[in-house]
Amino acid sequence: VQLQASGGGLVQAGNSLRLTCVASGSISNRFVMGWIRQAPGKEREFVAAINRSDGTTRYADSVKGRFTISRDKAKNTVYLQMNSLKPEDTAVYYCAAKNGMILSEYARWSAYDYWGQGTQVTVSS
Repeated sequence: VQLQASGGGLVQAGNSLRLTCVASGSISNRFVMGWIRQAPGKEREFVAAINRSDGTTRYADSVKGRFTISRDKAKNTVYLQMNSLKPEDTAVYYCAAKNGMILSEYARWSAYDYWGQGTQVTVSS
């Protein structure tokens, strides 16, 4: 499984960005795809995840109401719409995936088996 993330950039606080993750290879309907971020000097942090089959989602409290994760099953693609961006959202955002997860695992970033290369998001104040 290969994951290709894109869409990062430099924006001012309050603006929006949409990240895209395209998956290729053996993608089953049991896949959970997520976004995990890492700010400089900090540990990786779960952001959001979605079940490829039924669309179940989970969000970190820090992004609820501002970020929306969605998927296009036909395109094996997951999106992260980020609105009302804040400087503290600045990080490298990684797309990650795992074949089969229970809901309680979605937010555990170390549980994901497949990782993309990351895309930089910088929010200026």
